[in-house]
Amino acid sequence: MRVLRVGEQALLIEVDSDHEVHALHAEITRRRTVGTLPPVDEVVPAARTVLLDGLDDPGALAGELSGWRIGGETQGDGALVEVPTRYDGADLADVAELWGVPVAEVARVHAAVEFRVAFCGFAPGFGYLTGLPERYDVPRLATPRPSVPAGSVALAGKYTGVYPRSSPGGWRLIGRTDLTLWDPARESAALFTPGTRVRFVPVDR
Repeated sequence: MRVLRVGEQALLIEVDSDHEVHALHAEITRRRTVGTLPPVDEVVPAARTVLLDGLDDPGALAGELSGWRIGGETQGDGALVEVPTRYDGADLADVAELWGVPVAEVARVHAAVEFRVAFCGFAPGFGYLTGLPERYDVPRLATPRPSVPAGSVALAGKYTGVYPRSSPGGWRLIGRTDLTLWDPARESAALFTPGTRVRFVPVDR
């Protein structure tokens, strides 16, 4: 774990894997809930870092972090969101070929996994979901599409994502959902937040 000062009120904590990010984020959330974490405005996990912003005394917390015991948190500790998904994406056949399986097997494999939102970014409401075994990693498209429809379920590297709105994108499309991922009028605008568990449920239409 490496702790860096960022400006006057923030710390950036670097770790070696997204699993460590999850465990660290879970410990921060636990301490925040029980009142043993100093007041902080924002906690922002990413692929290999967690940013704590709005701290009154970043130096004091930096000194404490080395004594924290960060355990191996499991996926079963967040809210569960089910995503009805039509597995009919434009890249489904290409993904099947990359995986070395029949096209119908892509949906079965993908829907059998309980994913976790590791972090958010790219666009409001876009979560980077982990959970697929490493053998199912796929490369991004060599040439990104100028427009990907909202609700597209897609793969890139080891991540699954759902496009919350139409935008350019180079991820491989395997399906689509009608769920609204981002709604500013909702109490929690983002359906996916770090730590959320996600299951994709195949539907016919």
